[in-house]
Amino acid sequence: MEEMVITAPAAPKLDPAPSVLSGQNLTLALEPSLGQTLARMPGVSSSYFGPAASRPILRGLDGDRVRILQNGLNTIDASATSPDHAVSFDTSNLKSVEVVRGPATLLYGPNAIGGVVNSLDGRIVEEKLDGTIRGALNDRYTSVDNGYLTSAMIEGGYKGLAFHVEAFTRAAEDFRIPGNARTTAEQTRNPLPPGDKEVSKVMPNSNLRSEGVTSGLSYIWDKGFFGFAWTEFHTNYGSPAEPNVVIDMHQQRLDVRGAFYKPLPLIKELSYKLATSSYQHTEYDSGQPSTLFKNNGYDGRVEVKHERIAGMEGTVGFQSGRSEFSTAGSEAFLPPTITQANSLFLFEDIARGPLSFQFSGRYDHSGVESLASAAFGPALARTFGTFSGSLGLVFTPNDAYAVTFTINHAERAPTYQELFANGTHSATGAFEIGNPNLNPEKSLGFDLNVKKRTGWITGSLSGYYNRYSNFIGQFPTGIVHVVGGESYNELVYQATSAEFLGSELETTFHLLHPITTDPSANPNNLHLQFRADAVRARDKQTGLSLPRIPPFHLSSALMFDRGAFGARLEGIYAAPQARLAINESRTSSYFMVNLSLTYRLKQGPTTTDFYIKGLNLTNAEAREHTSLLKDRMPLPARGIAIGMKLTF
Repeated sequence: MEEMVITAPAAPKLDPAPSVLSGQNLTLALEPSLGQTLARMPGVSSSYFGPAASRPILRGLDGDRVRILQNGLNTIDASATSPDHAVSFDTSNLKSVEVVRGPATLLYGPNAIGGVVNSLDGRIVEEKLDGTIRGALNDRYTSVDNGYLTSAMIEGGYKGLAFHVEAFTRAAEDFRIPGNARTTAEQTRNPLPPGDKEVSKVMPNSNLRSEGVTSGLSYIWDKGFFGFAWTEFHTNYGSPAEPNVVIDMHQQRLDVRGAFYKPLPLIKELSYKLATSSYQHTEYDSGQPSTLFKNNGYDGRVEVKHERIAGMEGTVGFQSGRSEFSTAGSEAFLPPTITQANSLFLFEDIARGPLSFQFSGRYDHSGVESLASAAFGPALARTFGTFSGSLGLVFTPNDAYAVTFTINHAERAPTYQELFANGTHSATGAFEIGNPNLNPEKSLGFDLNVKKRTGWITGSLSGYYNRYSNFIGQFPTGIVHVVGGESYNELVYQATSAEFLGSELETTFHLLHPITTDPSANPNNLHLQFRADAVRARDKQTGLSLPRIPPFHLSSALMFDRGAFGARLEGIYAAPQARLAINESRTSSYFMVNLSLTYRLKQGPTTTDFYIKGLNLTNAEAREHTSLLKDRMPLPARGIAIGMKLTF
């Protein structure tokens, strides 16, 4: 059955609805990084910079264009500045992950022009748990890297008070690979010095260790709730791009959230949330501190959901965020910067029988300032005012079908990195130079989605087209900088025109019973599922493809459920990518086979899910075209994952 989303910060309907990964599907998909956890969803790829550092790529867009959220608020870390920087939370205690694409993204943040990934963990309890104790215990072992994960959560309440405590620990060694780390073409382009051997069988410096703890306290009453949670997160992981570099990350985060239900006539709910963060990570080179990254800031929003007024039902809100970012050390390629953004947004729905007309808008006022420093010179500042809006029409002829068509205009202000970068960046192998004269990025997009919810065949098909002006990217100049005996190609941030055209498919054939409105009607089921996505993105000025665009993906899975037992056999195909940008190499196709078996044991109030999953059973050599390391690091070799999750 299609899962209904109730956490998106919009009111009655949000079409097309976010894609959701939750429950047992999330448990089986879990990887140390958020990017790899979501990489098999239609329209989602991974920047794959090793097991620890992989961000999601949505419809070919990544970096700052994809907004990563924790419980609806910014992560306030450094993951968008470089592909070797991990997202500052672990996936182990997540309850669900929402992926939002298309015009609905403008409700979530000023720079969500490419999409939104919202991770939900329930760290602040929002419902009464009087006299109730509930929790979860999760254990997992992976053979390909001798990795383990243990996480636990417990929460309860009494007389309106509620608490939530969770903790995790994770570790993994260097993972095994099917053959050589470098492709044959890369070996030809850059031969090793005489006497050196190619790296094979094991990927050096791909190990990781992480741990964290969260504690929260709430008070819930009939007309609302208030709560807060404190989180400590730490991870230490190697960078496969640099065999002697280790990144050690710490974050302290405070979340505050609350709501008033029906506080005034015509007001359904007034909700608010705020997160503050103190983030830093140190990059060690051969055991010595090399570069320090810091980011301190906050993100907060207030939303008012109103009853139907003049035929319109929806949400209006205000959002404010601040980031104080700095680097120091041998790879400080950015000056100290301060980014402040304040935003107003709205979403409204007008329903007329089977038709629903939706419109939304967002205005962002943002300022980006680089502070004066000896290394980067005098202070510079830019201020931007950007507007985004969308119009949509939803046709729902019956409970089985929904058709959505939307037109959206979005604007994104350039980031501090795009404006003020100036220095060597070892992770990308480049000397990056920003452009302080950049103007906001603008896009005009069209999105069509058809969804079928019940019957022998269910699923969705979508197509989209986005045209960008002032599309900001990195472009080579042909200049080579030699720093510390190493050569770095110069890349300059510039604006161009670009267009994206793509489609996504997810359809399931229910071979034994049709899907009805009662999901428990048939405990025994056999399903055949197909997923596919394709995107073409090109620079309109040169006619060439944009860099690191995902190739065509197709997967099929046969899923069987009989009572407590479940099985899933899937094949995943990635086509070769031959549409290349300047200085980009071709990526070969791959086909991977995975098999998972599950068993659910219920004993009173306790449910235990056992699973075993065989990964890459044919030991295929698979490389992600979206990864900067694709010519030097394949995906892991054949392995198994064994785990259990107990809930009570």
